[in-house]
Amino acid sequence: MSGKPDLDIIRAHIEAHHDRPVSLAELGRLVNMSPFTVQRLFKEKMGASPLQYQRALRAASLRKALKQGETVTNAIYNAGFGSSSRGYDGAQLGMTPARFAAGGRGEQIGWCSVRTPFGWVIVGATERGLCWLSLAGTKAEAEASLREEFPAATLKRDPSLEAMVDAALRVVAGEINPSKTSAALQIDLRGTAFQLKVWQALRRIPRGETRSYSQLARELGDPKATRAVARACATNRVAIVVPCHRVVGARGSLTGYRWGVERKRQLLEAERSGRAAPAAEAARSGVS
Repeated sequence: MSGKPDLDIIRAHIEAHHDRPVSLAELGRLVNMSPFTVQRLFKEKMGASPLQYQRALRAASLRKALKQGETVTNAIYNAGFGSSSRGYDGAQLGMTPARFAAGGRGEQIGWCSVRTPFGWVIVGATERGLCWLSLAGTKAEAEASLREEFPAATLKRDPSLEAMVDAALRVVAGEINPSKTSAALQIDLRGTAFQLKVWQALRRIPRGETRSYSQLARELGDPKATRAVARACATNRVAIVVPCHRVVGARGSLTGYRWGVERKRQLLEAERSGRAAPAAEAARSGVS
């Protein structure tokens, strides 16, 4: 044995061989554990089974290859999917690989932008739920952010999605708990197993409280993953509802917020005071 913790050995082996099937029995032999114990330990610490983690690694490899211009067929097989159908089913892209490669071409996303106490908010939603919530200083900036994220999707203005903005503000006010499923806030989040684990942890941070990136890494069972946690926060597509604003620097500094440090400060202050006007009241000047 190398002296490395068992979980690190298991994870490193999966990462080194993500392009082929890795059985629980194989992992068990590496660390002298039963397949059942390997499954339980990994899921407890990583928030996903070894198989789910391997699928997420393949999905990440597929996304990277598609963005770099590799053909869909080659990208699917090089990522370790045994067939094109498995690539489509297991890629966690939120759309087919071909659509992802084309910037979301063919995907239908409804959107609505609203002025709020925290600036302009734009939401985007697929039929599965909220896929984008961004904050900006102007209406034009807000709408541009959606087009940049989904450059080839079909975007359709939908004023009824104002209800999602209102629900997000109610998260800040403490009227909706983001860690629980809400009919008003169905979320369509797509990412690797680790990203999803971080985003789920963010939703469990109590309103009005903060965690440092290193604290969050420790809570996730991987103290060395501070930078990975920070990257997952930086790639969060759904502000407020997945409250990455509740993560701060080691000494409490308000650093690294995708939508601006001052806006991060405003959100935390609003959460601590319990005030956040509903969008319908805060945006009389117009919804678009």
